Amino acid sequence: MMWFDNAIAQAIFWSLATIGFYILARKLHHRWQRGWLTPLLVTPVILIGLALLLHESYGAYIRGTGWLVTLLGPTMVAFAVPIYEQRKFIYRHWPVLAVGAVAGSVTAMVTGWCLATFLGLDGALRLSLLPRSISTPFAMEVSGDIGGIPDLTAVFVVVTGVFGAVLGEIMLARMPVSSTLARGAALGMGAHGAGTAKAHEIGTEEGSVAGLIMVLVGLLNVMIAPVIALCLRG
Repeated sequence: MMWFDNAIAQAIFWSLATIGFYILARKLHHRWQRGWLTPLLVTPVILIGLALLLHESYGAYIRGTGWLVTLLGPTMVAFAVPIYEQRKFIYRHWPVLAVGAVAGSVTAMVTGWCLATFLGLDGALRLSLLPRSISTPFAMEVSGDIGGIPDLTAVFVVVTGVFGAVLGEIMLARMPVSSTLARGAALGMGAHGAGTAKAHEIGTEEGSVAGLIMVLVGLLNVMIAPVIALCLRG
């Protein structure tokens, strides 16, 4: 396929494929509501299969869809909107939210470090795994600041979100947790975007809390990323 050697053609093809398969995955998930049909899991699997079928590399894919990654920057700025809208809620519960965000972030990074050690990962691979428990725009920013590989971190974020949302729902169904704040915070902290989507399925208030926690944890990690990098390099 000679046309596929053209950079513009590649960009159009992979961009349309990514957006199209994501829309299709959302429709399938909305209809059947199965954990394994979540768009964050289905879309990458289909795209990987398509790349293998066409004998295309990841480099070719990311060159064609780099503009989608660039849009993550404005997305980070837009995350300020829900914080402003929930400012009264934050004011009422800020001690609990602050302790939860710090405790969740520390736990996520420590367990990430332990998991990397267990799997024998080191260097940039280990650092890429650390910010896996925050939403993609924040995670890629933190990964770059501490010496990780942002693109690889995005993969870890997706895997964490998918499994976190599925397992989180199962755990909450079996645990005596009735607090809206606790249920929403658990999903928002443990599975970021995917967890927030799952929290909205459980209830509107749970979804709002999960989204708020996701944003607060992301902002916290971005702000302390230079400190983390300094400690790791020291």
